[in-house]
Amino acid sequence: MKLLTKQLLKSFEKIGRQENTTDPMVVAKFFDPTGSWTWFATEYDPSTKMFFGLVHGIEKEWGPFGLEELENLTLPFGLGIERDIYFDACRASEL
Repeated sequence: MKLLTKQLLKSFEKIGRQENTTDPMVVAKFFDPTGSWTWFATEYDPSTKMFFGLVHGIEKEWGPFGLEELENLTLPFGLGIERDIYFDACRASEL
């Protein structure tokens, strides 16, 4: 599955940086179909291929995560990280 589409890139570009926002807009949701990890992306820097957002794994925490990292994770049954194609952008407080 393609994790980052042209449409998502445009959305990230339009919203821009959100570090001064108390309730940032979440643009994309990525998840592990074999586990409980979820990544909610609020920003993306195409020059470094790095996202920033809420990572819900063992704990919930805000921080950076890489596109290449998500694309290269090896999961059971030959699966990979997926993008929730039904996810609609929303404020972090709505998650």
